[in-house]
Amino acid sequence: MTLPVVHLLSDRTLVPDLAAHAELALAGLPPGTVAIHLREKDLGGRALLRAARALAAVCHARGQLMIVNDRLDVALAAGADGVHLPSDGIPPADARRLLPGGALVGVSCHSAEDVVRARDGGASHAFLSPIFDTPSKRAYGPPIGIEALRAATRLGLPLVALGGVTAERAPELFAAGARGVAAIRAWLSAPDPAAAVRALLAGAS
Repeated sequence: MTLPVVHLLSDRTLVPDLAAHAELALAGLPPGTVAIHLREKDLGGRALLRAARALAAVCHARGQLMIVNDRLDVALAAGADGVHLPSDGIPPADARRLLPGGALVGVSCHSAEDVVRARDGGASHAFLSPIFDTPSKRAYGPPIGIEALRAATRLGLPLVALGGVTAERAPELFAAGARGVAAIRAWLSAPDPAAAVRALLAGAS
């Protein structure tokens, strides 16, 4: 399965009806270019599965991918296109053995050492963050910056840049070697979510 260019992370505190917002955001986009990640760590399994199935239906109807973060069991039950694991989560190779062939298995990374571990552990790709300052990533320390991203892309694992990503910054991230960009507020807080996603996609051109 090809790694999408844009990854949209959920946060239901910003958008209570995620499926409806996704419908708007994915309108008219080329198939296979976007993945929406269900990332709601405080939800119990039953509620998370319900949300995952609703989001998967929207994404698949639009020709896009749906990824579940952290919960391999929910990803399997919802028919997700992959799973995104925390850096201290189960090894990617173990997750891959349970998922359908071709599923994406991503890992959250915050350093070059994390990227090497994800690569050697069998990940298909990794998120590297925080590249720029962003409230959701301050717990992981100061931003690592564009040069750290550039260096990490040489380690042989496709990287998605996360942390303070905007449409204006996207071209710089792709120029530094990122295979994708990920955002939370850039699409959830946008008055026109479809335009916001198209702007992120344009950064790869």
